[in-house]
Amino acid sequence: MAQYFAIHPTHPQHRLIAQAARIVRDGGVIAYPTDSCYAFGCHIGDKDAMERMRRIRRVDDRHHLTLMCRDLSEIALFAKVDNAQYRLLKRLTPGSYTFILEGTRELPRRILHSRRKTIGIRVPDHPVVAALLAELNEPLLSTTAILPDDEQPPSDGEELRARVEHDVDLVLDSGSCGIEPTTVVDLTGKRPEVVRKGRGAVEIPELQG
Repeated sequence: MAQYFAIHPTHPQHRLIAQAARIVRDGGVIAYPTDSCYAFGCHIGDKDAMERMRRIRRVDDRHHLTLMCRDLSEIALFAKVDNAQYRLLKRLTPGSYTFILEGTRELPRRILHSRRKTIGIRVPDHPVVAALLAELNEPLLSTTAILPDDEQPPSDGEELRARVEHDVDLVLDSGSCGIEPTTVVDLTGKRPEVVRKGRGAVEIPELQG
């Protein structure tokens, strides 16, 4: 049975954030709010937790997982970013975008897309996630909380809790944060390609070399 924390959406209680970070470090899978919708998350280095998260979603290693990062400097540790890509990321982060980039050697191969060796990268704009990432002092491996056979994620923490309380270790509930996932932009080609239209605006600027 999952633990359940009702957390303030704009001023998250540090005591609860610290407990959530401890659960992540101890190998737990959590459900938490973002600036687009709810997501599942686990420790970047925990293989078992990652596999649990994939099972909850019923996705395989050809589904992109996402690293929730605090800022652009953290992105550069885990993804290869050239000058043009950096300028685009600077314009669009933080926000409701996920960017597909080539992973660096800092990342365990198991979390990369099995064929492309790419990873989703995101800098969310939500106080709860910001506080959690600061407490963790590292990215959070994540995926959108869309459950099998659903077309969109649950609308709030209570609904999500009812659906996954036997599958995750913690639900962080800050109320409704929306049901529209991020806009996904592939930056591995010569031009940015929107591969999923979501909450972020889809008028993506060209890469300027």
